[in-house]
Amino acid sequence: MSTRVLPIDGVLDRTGLSRRTLYQEMSDGRFPKPIQLTARRVGWPEADIEAWLQARIDARDKAAA
Repeated sequence: MSTRVLPIDGVLDRTGLSRRTLYQEMSDGRFPKPIQLTARRVGWPEADIEAWLQARIDARDKAAA
């Protein structure tokens, strides 16, 4: 199984968050932390982002029920 790693622009595009909000959510422990790819580059496993989004959808649906 291959793991796709998203750069920050891909994460921002996928989630609709601003850069500031993304880093605030990570700081507060509510968003997955990135993995260090090189000394100057980080990325997020796509599966982590998808799981985070699904959790938001599940929470919305549970609140509506």
